[in-house]
Amino acid sequence: MTKKPIILVTNDDGITAPGIRALVEVMAEIGTVVVVAPDKPQSAMGHAITMNNMLYLNKVTHDKVEVTEYNCSGTPVDCVKMAISEILHQKPDLCVSGINHGSNSSINVIYSGTMSAAVEAGIEGIPAIGFSLCDYDWNADFGQVKSFVKKIALETLEKGLPVGTILNVNFPKLKEQEIKGIKICRQAKAYWAEKFDKRQTPQGKDYYWLTGEFVNQDHGEDTDEWALANGYISVVPVQFDMTAHHAMQELNTWNFNAKN
Repeated sequence: MTKKPIILVTNDDGITAPGIRALVEVMAEIGTVVVVAPDKPQSAMGHAITMNNMLYLNKVTHDKVEVTEYNCSGTPVDCVKMAISEILHQKPDLCVSGINHGSNSSINVIYSGTMSAAVEAGIEGIPAIGFSLCDYDWNADFGQVKSFVKKIALETLEKGLPVGTILNVNFPKLKEQEIKGIKICRQAKAYWAEKFDKRQTPQGKDYYWLTGEFVNQDHGEDTDEWALANGYISVVPVQFDMTAHHAMQELNTWNFNAKN
């Protein structure tokens, strides 16, 4: 009898979010699932970790699927660290993060708690995938992407991933039958043109709400943004080695070591 793979499930929207509940259901069809996820929303936390506060783990239960679950008072990255060190005491065969409520394509990968959890697993040498649905509605229909989540997870378990690589998977907001397929893409060159909406409390104290507009500068047809806009699932291989290798040769011509 083939041993079931151990699958760690986490997210950044919190352990009760519909997205992670859908992901748990799919992973329970594949392997032995352990869930360690934030006890509250932790979106846009990036790769933050908790250093100056206590961390708590609480075992919880959900009626729909019988799996081992814990909520954690920390960030998504804390969840992965705690899962490996304090619960599993070993590296799982796969870590999946999500399904995020909203896009993590293009530059959003930098800010994403969903993807940072997957990256943390990748740093530990664990095959890892971040899943996101381009629908910010709390009651989004995650059932439309379950078959694709399962397919991508099974392929990853079977083939493994290149060393230092994590998959960033984004689903368009479409019905299952409307999705044209899966495309391997590069990250689009884009940014957020940010603004702060300045307001005042009744007591006259200034406060700010972050707002902004997403600006896609990239018109290539090989990007995640193009794929999503044209009805495809985007899969971007992401690396945590942030060295700009192409710049090293030029920087070596600079006079850093010249004596004044």
